[in-house]
Amino acid sequence: MIHIFDGAMGTMLQAGGLKPGGCPELMNIEHPEVVLGIHRAYIEAGATIIETNTFGASRLKLDHYGLEDRVAELNAAAVRIAREAAGEKAKIAGSMGPTGRFISPLGDLDFEEAYACFHEQAAALAEAGVDYFIIETCIDIQEMRSALLAAKDVAPNVPVICQLTYSDDGRTVTSTDPQSAAIILSAMGADIIGVNCSLGPEQLVPIVKTLAENCDCPISVQPNAGMPQLVDGETHFPMGPEDFGSWAPKLLAAGATYLGGCCGTTPKHIRALASALADCEEPRRAAHPQHLWLASRSKSVCIDKDLPTVLIGERINPTGRKKLAAEIREGALLSVKKEAVNQVKAGARLLDVNMGVAGIDAVTAMKQAVTEIAQLTDAPLAIDTSDAAALEAGLRAYPGRALINSVSAEDARIRDFLPLAKKYGAAILCLPITEDGVPKTADDRLKAVQFIIGKARKAGLKDGDFLLDALVMTVSADKNACREVLRTLHLYRQHLGFPSTMGLSNISFGLPNRPLINSTFFAMCLAAGLDAPIMNPYDESMQKALKASAALLGDDPCGLAFSQDESNLAVPKKAAVMKTTNLPILEAIKQAVIEGEKDIIVDLVLKALEEGKTGNEITENGLTAAMTEIGEDFGSGRMFLPQVLLSAETMRAAFDKLKELIPASTEADKGTFVIATVKGDVHDLGKNITGALLANSGFKVIDLGKDVDADTIVQAAKEHQADIVGLAALMTTTMPQIDKVIARLRDEQLDVKVMIGGAAVTQDYADACGADAYAADGVKAVKLAKQMVGVE
Repeated sequence: MIHIFDGAMGTMLQAGGLKPGGCPELMNIEHPEVVLGIHRAYIEAGATIIETNTFGASRLKLDHYGLEDRVAELNAAAVRIAREAAGEKAKIAGSMGPTGRFISPLGDLDFEEAYACFHEQAAALAEAGVDYFIIETCIDIQEMRSALLAAKDVAPNVPVICQLTYSDDGRTVTSTDPQSAAIILSAMGADIIGVNCSLGPEQLVPIVKTLAENCDCPISVQPNAGMPQLVDGETHFPMGPEDFGSWAPKLLAAGATYLGGCCGTTPKHIRALASALADCEEPRRAAHPQHLWLASRSKSVCIDKDLPTVLIGERINPTGRKKLAAEIREGALLSVKKEAVNQVKAGARLLDVNMGVAGIDAVTAMKQAVTEIAQLTDAPLAIDTSDAAALEAGLRAYPGRALINSVSAEDARIRDFLPLAKKYGAAILCLPITEDGVPKTADDRLKAVQFIIGKARKAGLKDGDFLLDALVMTVSADKNACREVLRTLHLYRQHLGFPSTMGLSNISFGLPNRPLINSTFFAMCLAAGLDAPIMNPYDESMQKALKASAALLGDDPCGLAFSQDESNLAVPKKAAVMKTTNLPILEAIKQAVIEGEKDIIVDLVLKALEEGKTGNEITENGLTAAMTEIGEDFGSGRMFLPQVLLSAETMRAAFDKLKELIPASTEADKGTFVIATVKGDVHDLGKNITGALLANSGFKVIDLGKDVDADTIVQAAKEHQADIVGLAALMTTTMPQIDKVIARLRDEQLDVKVMIGGAAVTQDYADACGADAYAADGVKAVKLAKQMVGVE
């Protein structure tokens, strides 16, 4: 069935008298007739689902207006108005927008604070009687996760629509791609998954298609009416109703069955969309293959018998490693983070995370480890623990779809772990251990795994949620250990068809020349159907066995990759790469910033000073050089925002230490940059990122905050003798404020450059309003700022 959403609420409220900077949700109380009229206009145009005027009616957003204690009142009023307009003609979706802040570690908002904020709003909407929750315009998958969990906890029977907002590179601002979003959100129980805002319908067709190809949920889409333009001081959306409506069949064909509009769309646009869809039939979507997919914030990994082997790195585990255990006990995660980064470099595509040290706070340790590792690497994680509370802490903190290692056939594991897998959308590693211990035969292991899967299905898990462990015992104690593992793999493939895994090294315990035993066993298991070994990715013999087996089993057609691997050549093609530990100190500082190694950067700075390097040398040849490379990688899509922010934190730690030790030589000397979000605009995420990157690059940054009027900005430029004024506007309705600030600066005849940016801003608008520069992102802003003050 095809469903028609309404269009923009904000655009219509402004036409109905909402003043710039006013609270849209307060209109539900002060001018309900305006909101009622908007709903009726959309329903008359053909909308079958209307959204409540509650996009910003959460405590964190209402706090800006001093209305944080009126959450229940404003949401209830909005639902009453929508219900009066809808009657029996349309369903009501309770709109829940983002908080405007990043969840830690990307920002200062705690996950639980975000969850509480969404929980409060969802409770108010559910109490008032909405038919759907619609969580929309989110740019961060972790914020979406917190809102989805809250909505499901409040009202599990109310369908939830989850709509992220993507940039023109096909990813959210915090780097999530549509495939990963579909995998994460569908596993967590989102009822409808989609996209809204930011882009026009043409740009959203491929995103809708990717979403539809990676989940079985219905797909929703609400495009803008093109990208906004400012004409004679007024916001204009270039796409008219007929042009907008003409894209509806293409969006439908791509997989969307819930269609509507976002910024710039009006009842006329929705009428055109509904008309274009009137004679269309809902397309048949091909059944989505139930493969095992895991996902980080920005990358998805599939484990399947028909795909290349996936290595699961085992090194983040303190068992038998005294130094690592001691660090974890002390709350230090330097070695854990190094292992995460290095294992991925060595070929691991998933990382197993085990914080099993006796006597520690397991919950805090797991939460911290998962948070830190997820920031450093894009490899999906397996959370390895026997503690249910630690497991939930890790799953809650992880901005992706994790693997639980493991669920056995024991009553406690079944009782405690399966509900967590369902709630957080995790896959499970099925470990054939029963209340009676380890089954010795393959037949008994198969029965144990079948028991686990049966219980998991009753808990709501399904095909695509299972990874089966063949359970390796040592051959030195049981001569049949290897044979039973191989037979277990055959039985798994024959009777269940789900992918398999195992920890390999236990097979050789107590024997000499363990690398030979392990690599031989590995090759045998690969031939028998092993899909995802848990192993040490640094082990050269194992890596060689993997590459040779891939050639022999046809995963590396004709042995091409094997032949191109220089370690197999008689004469290597190039010299070995210098190890990071042997790098010159300034290059080591640069690499530490690029890789976000905040834990070691201060020691590297101290070492550089001991070697006689000056503060300026460290800044220019280490820190600034790193930022230049980061900027290039960010601009080309090789690095994403979470990594940029982590690098920025690392750089800040280095700057702070330099200022502490040699203040005179490390003052921000590139110039003074006054930055603000203009009057009426309460969005400041992009502005905050830009300010942090500018400060890290040697500028003195005066951050005036958000919703700042022209007089305040001009006064700050005078007081601080600014070299550059940076103005951000994320809403088309506040873009004219940029013109006002520039006019005021020119009236005062201040010798200051103006740089502008924000989601609504374009180069054409910058040219029209007289700005000196337009920056599409924070990294670009740093580069332009340096050029404007003549430092490069």
